[in-house]
Amino acid sequence: MSKEVSMPADEQPIPSVWAKPRREREQPALSRELIVAEAVRLLDEEGADALSMRRLGARLNAGATSLYRHVGNKDELFELAVDEVYGELPLLATEDGGDWRETVTRVAHGMRATILRHHWLAAKIGEVGLAYLGPNMLRYSEHMLGVFETAGFALDEADNALSAVTAYVLGISTGEAAWAAMVARSGQSKQEWAERLWPAAERAVRDYPRLRARYAAQREGDLAASNDDAFDYGLQRLLDGLQARLGS
Repeated sequence: MSKEVSMPADEQPIPSVWAKPRREREQPALSRELIVAEAVRLLDEEGADALSMRRLGARLNAGATSLYRHVGNKDELFELAVDEVYGELPLLATEDGGDWRETVTRVAHGMRATILRHHWLAAKIGEVGLAYLGPNMLRYSEHMLGVFETAGFALDEADNALSAVTAYVLGISTGEAAWAAMVARSGQSKQEWAERLWPAAERAVRDYPRLRARYAAQREGDLAASNDDAFDYGLQRLLDGLQARLGS
């Protein structure tokens, strides 16, 4: 009986599209770019659970086998889709003598808006371990490191500052995106969904006076504006801390 020979750990291929040579295009009519663009549309319309190579192939009028000539598997497709969406992020420069906080604020709000356009994105970023090697994410990271360096942060602290801001945006936006996706699945508007939810929410907080007061105040206000204000409040307090570091 022959023995199976295992490959040494240091010779195992890294399971990421960014660690492999790009596959040759064997079908000019079907490109990686076309596949990824359609995958993003499918994800936006139907969510992450709906994505499969067979489903995507049907939308492209191609067999799943044809897709595998350009993308190795569904995990690689998610990596490519995440990076594709990162290409939508605004890359804003801080002018000489300009306010670096304003630049970071606008980029952070742009990232949040991108996540809310693509409800599946926030959850998937955490699952694609080498997402930071994608070309659009590399471009974003390089640009934002430059913004923080221009503000006066050393490169290592600029890296930490960027990580803190990105983590804040992802943390807040993940919950918002999940709620927005749930509302979208219901076929109702956000206002209609909120009105249906209020009675259950009010019953839930009736024994918690502070929460009861907050819920009552929020019911009278603009939900979208309230979320915008809450996001910006946390972001500005984070930037307050970073600005204090520049003066220390």
